[in-house]
Amino acid sequence: MILLDRVTKTYSKKGAALERISLHVEPKEFVIIVGHSGAGKSTLLKLLTREEKPTSGKILVGGIDYERLKDRDIPYLRRKIGVVFQDFKLLPAKTVFENVAFALEIVGLSNREIKHTVPKVLDLVGLKGKEDSYPSELSGGERQRVAIARAVVRQPKILIADEPTGNLDPKHAWDVIRVLEKINHYGTTVLLTTHNQEIVNKLKRRVVTIDGGHIVSDKAGGSYK
Repeated sequence: MILLDRVTKTYSKKGAALERISLHVEPKEFVIIVGHSGAGKSTLLKLLTREEKPTSGKILVGGIDYERLKDRDIPYLRRKIGVVFQDFKLLPAKTVFENVAFALEIVGLSNREIKHTVPKVLDLVGLKGKEDSYPSELSGGERQRVAIARAVVRQPKILIADEPTGNLDPKHAWDVIRVLEKINHYGTTVLLTTHNQEIVNKLKRRVVTIDGGHIVSDKAGGSYK
């Protein structure tokens, strides 16, 4: 599903943001990526979504070889990868339903397909009954779940959740984590970055630790200190 082979990314003469990292993630895995700020986590995610190109090394995602990926095919790649950020990025003037539907409108789905699909996804993330609410009327946890719904409504093979609980209190953070686990249970590969030690230690999933641009640990059921 995801393969990085000796990938290096250098931005300047200061040194490499990532240096010769190799990583293999199986389909349907749930992997937590940890590391201090500046360790290289964000660079790794930008390489996977093709916001950045590696300086050297090989990246394969879902059978797509990034070396051969043409610019015109990047939107196709990104349909396979849903992304959720710390700061929601919802459209304030649109309702919950409209925010999620927007992701389908831009790829040309019909109104009939949208009306059929969006309620199912809102139910999946626990927001049934909130369809007509606006982001300003929701809690932080609910807004993040709208963002997750928007990210998975196109049924991506991979969901990248970049610090999705960073702005949330513990209860809402766990609500979001449970939604990610449910999405993973239905077959989506999940990559979660977080600084939250409690979440990492309680989830007991595979933990990949990045430090100074290197993968320094990769453990099943790992922990984070």
